Amino acid sequence: MVNLEWYRSFKAVYKTGTLTGAAESLFISQPGVSLHLSSLESYVGSKLFERTGRKMIPTEKGKILYNFIIEPLVKLEEAEKHFQKSTEKHTPTISVGMCFETFQITLEQYISTLPFNVIIRFGEYPEMLNQLDKGVLDLIITPQKGTSANVEHEAFSSETIVLVGGIETDESEFRQLVKKKDLDAIEIWLKQQKWYGTTGDMEHLFRFWQLNFGKHADFRPNYIVPNLNSIVRCLSGGNGLAIIPDFLCKKEVEDGRVKVIWEGSPKLKNTLYFGSRKKTQYQTEINLIKDLFKEVMVSI
Repeated sequence: MVNLEWYRSFKAVYKTGTLTGAAESLFISQPGVSLHLSSLESYVGSKLFERTGRKMIPTEKGKILYNFIIEPLVKLEEAEKHFQKSTEKHTPTISVGMCFETFQITLEQYISTLPFNVIIRFGEYPEMLNQLDKGVLDLIITPQKGTSANVEHEAFSSETIVLVGGIETDESEFRQLVKKKDLDAIEIWLKQQKWYGTTGDMEHLFRFWQLNFGKHADFRPNYIVPNLNSIVRCLSGGNGLAIIPDFLCKKEVEDGRVKVIWEGSPKLKNTLYFGSRKKTQYQTEINLIKDLFKEVMVSI
């Protein structure tokens, strides 16, 4: 089945004559328009435009298709506008990407207060950057910056990746080894402990280990749980170690249920960024979410 957005992108390219012009008129990225167009060309089995320099010249097949779809497409767009005007208020929908743990700590408790619809998506950071560029997501929270010219990044906070343990963990021997700066002995001690990890992303552990010991972490955690917040709950009041961002366990540390055992030397820090497209029709809604995040991160 043909996606209606393919036809919208096709019409915009036909009208503006460029992918850039089409993207600006639709408030999506140029790669998103290109993807729609290539999908439509694949579906009809013919090229719809000749790409000559910066201009997109419709082929005969493209002209025929345009004449077939333009009238019903315009009617659909008019019906859409009419429907919006017949309602008291059009409520926009914003798609936001972030990791599951960040959502639970920050936005989850405030989601019902937002005066617009929100779709939260979880995934790996490279995937979210790609979806942002294509117009699938409107805003992402990420420690990684992409390279797309259509996307801008705004630093708003930072996190330190730390070694934490349950309050019952005896780290007295470890403290002595750290004072002596005996990295070999520190590594041996750490490997003798019980470790928590997650089913998916082990990047924090691998990067922490590489930075402090100059080698790959050649062991597997003893307990694999669904996510980083699960690790914090498992450690609370108990025993064991894990490598996690400091803000995810700040409350538990203050309550004396979890303790920061080592920040590493040097410290492993990440800058957190808002990622959004430079041209968007949802700037007001995006700014509201940004402001909310900034307030929450300051209070954590």
